[in-house]
Amino acid sequence: MAPERRERITDPERIRALAHPVRIALLDHLADVGEATATECAAALGESPASCSFHLRTLEKYGYIERADRRGREKPWRVKTADFDMRPDPDVPGSLLAVQAVASLGLESEYLRAMDWFSRIDRESDEWLQATTFTRSSFWATAEELAQLSRDVQDITERFAGRHADPSKRPEGARFSRFFAVVNPEPLADSDQEAGR
Repeated sequence: MAPERRERITDPERIRALAHPVRIALLDHLADVGEATATECAAALGESPASCSFHLRTLEKYGYIERADRRGREKPWRVKTADFDMRPDPDVPGSLLAVQAVASLGLESEYLRAMDWFSRIDRESDEWLQATTFTRSSFWATAEELAQLSRDVQDITERFAGRHADPSKRPEGARFSRFFAVVNPEPLADSDQEAGR
C-alpha cells in the first residue's frame, strides 16, 4: 500500500506526538528506507531497540506509521502518510504551541542534515556540486501571495512521486536527494504589533 500523499493536521495532541527528536528521526528513517523493524531502526539511529519500539508504537497510535507486511518473524513498520501539512488552527486551542514545538525540532534536524552535506562536499563530484543550491530570497508579498507560494513549494517535488516506492521509476544515476524550504514573513517588530499593523 502506498502512503497517502498529504494530510492536514491541526490536532495539538497529534502534532505534539512528533515533538521528540527520536520520533522525527524514526519517521525520517522510515520515509528513507520504505520499511524497517524496530531493531533495524535502532541500528540506523544508534538507539536501543526498546526505545525505538516505544517511539514506533507512539507514532502508530497517532496515525503516522503502520505495520508493513510481515517478513517471516520480523514485523516491520512503514510510513502511513508521505507528507504532512501542520498548521495552527485558531479554532483548535493548543495547536499553535504544538506546531511551534515540532517546527523547532524539524528545523534543527534539517539544519544538521544540511551542515553534514556541506561538511562533506569536498568528497563529491563537480556534477553533484553544481546540482546543489543554497538559496535565500527576500521580497514583499501579501498574505494571500505568501500562502500561494507556500502551496507551490509544497508541490515542487510532486514530479518525483512514486520513485521512492518503485525503484524502476528512478532514472539511471539518480541519488536520494533532499529538499528543504521555509516560506515565512519577517516577524513584526513589537512597535508594529502595538500599532496594530
